[in-house]
Amino acid sequence: MARQNRIWDQMRAELQLLGSSEPAAQAYLHSILGAAADFQSALAALLSHHLFSTGHNGEAYPDIVGRIISQCRELCDAAAADLEAFCERDPASQGVLQVFFFSKGFLALQSYRVSHVLWLRGQHLSAHMLQMKTSLVCAVDIHPAARLGQGIFLDHATGLVIGETTVVEDEVSILHEVTLGGTGKHRGDRHPKIRRGALLCAGAKILGNIEVGEGAKVGAGSVVLRDVPAHMTVAGVPARTVGFSRLNAAIEMDQALND
Repeated sequence: MARQNRIWDQMRAELQLLGSSEPAAQAYLHSILGAAADFQSALAALLSHHLFSTGHNGEAYPDIVGRIISQCRELCDAAAADLEAFCERDPASQGVLQVFFFSKGFLALQSYRVSHVLWLRGQHLSAHMLQMKTSLVCAVDIHPAARLGQGIFLDHATGLVIGETTVVEDEVSILHEVTLGGTGKHRGDRHPKIRRGALLCAGAKILGNIEVGEGAKVGAGSVVLRDVPAHMTVAGVPARTVGFSRLNAAIEMDQALND
């Protein structure tokens, strides 16, 4: 909760500063937030604005999203950890306000978190509806049954696909056009397991029920069909080991292959 409060205070401070430099932007962001009084209600307002502002998908869904966010403290804790990860790992970040409102990777990730709660509650059609809306708005497709940790960074995120039985642990960084997919039409546990601190570079395709180990790095454009040991760097089609990765690959965001 302390993290959420700290982020909310920073958001309000940055929003206040806009009054003198960009009053039109300030007014626009205030219109999105509405009567939000804390990080939780701000998150609910953000999702409702981007996913349901047209009103074509039922007036009940903004209320459902708001209720889930207010009920699930762990969801908001994860969202706050994600927001900090975006700010720390993205060199283009200009503060929490910019990331919160204008990063579609962050938006898609929080929408997934709500859809995952719906999935766990057995509300599968509503979960898929939220997945579909997010895909249309953000060009990101995360199955609501996938299991994602916190402190995750989705850089740009366009074209990202994460399949149904995927597991992504804490502090992972994933760039655009990454696919965490299956290799056929069989059911069951068929998607990758991405361990803590891994870095998946742009365009990587990781296919099948395989493991990318803790702190490992997958080079851009690689196709991974076998397990990647912890703290190793792989690249190529098909991917092969090309070196060791740094201990904090996901945090350092160094995409070079010669480390």
